[in-house]
Order: sequence, then structure tokens, then C-alpha cells
Amino acid sequence: MQNFLNNGIAITGSGSAVPATSLDNQLLTELVETSDEWITSRTGISQRQLALPPESLTTLATDASKQALAAAGIKAEDIDLILLATSTPDDLFGNACRIQAELGAIKAVAFDLTAACSGFVFGLVTAAQYIRTGVYQNVLLIGGDILSRWVDWQDRRTCVLFGDGAGAVVIQANESDRLLGFSLKSDGTQNHYLNLNYEGTTKQITPNINVPIGAYHPITMNGKEVYRFAVQKVPEVIDKALFEAHLSVDKIDWLILHQANQRIINSVAERLNIPDHKVISNVAHYGNTSAASIPLALDEAVRQGKIKPNDIIATSGFGAGLTWGAAIFQWGR
Repeated sequence: MQNFLNNGIAITGSGSAVPATSLDNQLLTELVETSDEWITSRTGISQRQLALPPESLTTLATDASKQALAAAGIKAEDIDLILLATSTPDDLFGNACRIQAELGAIKAVAFDLTAACSGFVFGLVTAAQYIRTGVYQNVLLIGGDILSRWVDWQDRRTCVLFGDGAGAVVIQANESDRLLGFSLKSDGTQNHYLNLNYEGTTKQITPNINVPIGAYHPITMNGKEVYRFAVQKVPEVIDKALFEAHLSVDKIDWLILHQANQRIINSVAERLNIPDHKVISNVAHYGNTSAASIPLALDEAVRQGKIKPNDIIATSGFGAGLTWGAAIFQWGR
């Protein structure tokens, strides 16, 4: 990872936002045949937040972004680039430009990035390249998803898992490079294990032409295969990122994984020999918020005073694609 212009990066501020409405496990038992014990023992999830109108990805992401900008001590007009990691935009053409307008980030280029639950890590690495090459100085990276829009509430295998939220960080050019190492991976041969597939109906527009009318099937997932994939591949990719960073695992202050399932988090930490007191988890409160989960957990830990300046954080996202990746960074300037 050559640093061409000696521009390093630093993550200088964070923010997060979740919807007001909570759906706990007990309420879910009224929708599908399940129980609080069944859900918590298999996932660690107790409740999740659901975005109801007028809440939207735009409102959640904008709120999270304003907090991150305030924490970093910069104005929206200072932002050069806005990256929105999401799989559930309010507009299929993209959501980042709407957030740019809401923030008043008048000089920022804005676009969406889709890598499902790996989106925040992929976005962090993408932002770093723009800064390291000297193209931009200040980047706003947002991870946000409203997966409740795409859940089959009669499918107990998936409806118990997902929640909504957004998290954001400000990434700035810095004399010392705080992104110490990373590794990104994809394997499309396993794509069928986790999907939100296009499923259109057709409309006859001439006697010989039937055109598809857009729609999407709810989320489908092979939970056993996704679990197997995560517990095998995530420790490997974190090890590779640590190797790139020239660090041993004992130098990690905090582990923040994509908050998909507490059993996955525990298994990865155990395989890496990372003790429980270094593992940050809030999956019990929010469920799987996809691209939002890592920045949401990061922001909470920062605001609780757990994460302090210069702490070394190992983070990893994994999910649909299949995609997975890890980044090792130091918090603050």
C-alpha cells in the first residue's frame, strides 16, 4: 500500500442515528412462531429499531452526519466527498446527493457505494485512497440501511435479525496515517446464500413485447452457510490486515465486527484470542443494521468514553455478495 504523496488519513469524528420505534422479541412472537429465548440464544438480539414514515434513510443519515461533523469540528461546506454505503436507498438512483443537499455540503461530490454489510469497511478503504492520492482532504463516510423495508415478516429465519439505522464518520487528511492496514475480499460463487433479488412482473406493451415491471423479493438467507462463511473468513481477513499493519493481535485495543449475530462475534473473537473486554457489541439493541452496524457501534463506544484517542481498532464487515473485509485503524488524529 504505497502512499504516493505522503498523505495520511485520520478518522476525526463520528455520529449515529436510529429510528424512534422499537420492536422487541416479545412483540415478534405475535407475528411469527418464535420466542424470546429462541431468538436471543441463536442471535443475541433482544430488540431492533424500525424506521416509520416520515423517517427515511435520508433523515437518519443526515442526523448521523451532522453529529460526525460536529465531533470533527468542521462544517458541511468543508466536505469534499460524501460516500454513502447502503443497499437500501430511498431512491434506486442513489441517496448520497439528497444527503449532500440536506447538509448543505455545497462543494462535495456525492455517490452511493454498495457492498451490503461490508459497505462501511469498503467505504473506509475507498475514502482513504482519495485522500492518500491528494485528490480530497475531507470525506464524510456514511453507513446506513433500512432493511425493515425488505423483510418478510412471516419468515422467522430473517425477520428476527434485521433493524434500521445510520452511522457516519469524518475522515481527513493527516500527517500520520491512522489507517494501518486493510484487506478486502469478494466471492460471487457464494452469492446465492444471501439475497435481495429483483423479481419483476410483466406488462404487455405490444402484442409481441412483454416488459418487466420492477419489484424485489424480500431478503432470503441460508443462515447456516453465512455463519460458516463468517466464522472462517473473518478471522483470516483480520489476520491479513494485521499483517499489513505490522501488528500482532495483542496490540488491538478494540474489536468492532459487523453486528450480525452475537455467536459470530464471539466465535471470531475466540479464534483470534481477543478477550471479551476488548469486544464491542450492541447487536442486542439494534439487530443487524447492515452497513450501519460498525459506525453505529463505533460512535456509541466513543461517546461512552470506551474508545479513546490513539486506541487501535480492528474492524471487519461481512455479508451479501459475498463480500468481506477488515481494516485496522487508530482513532483520532
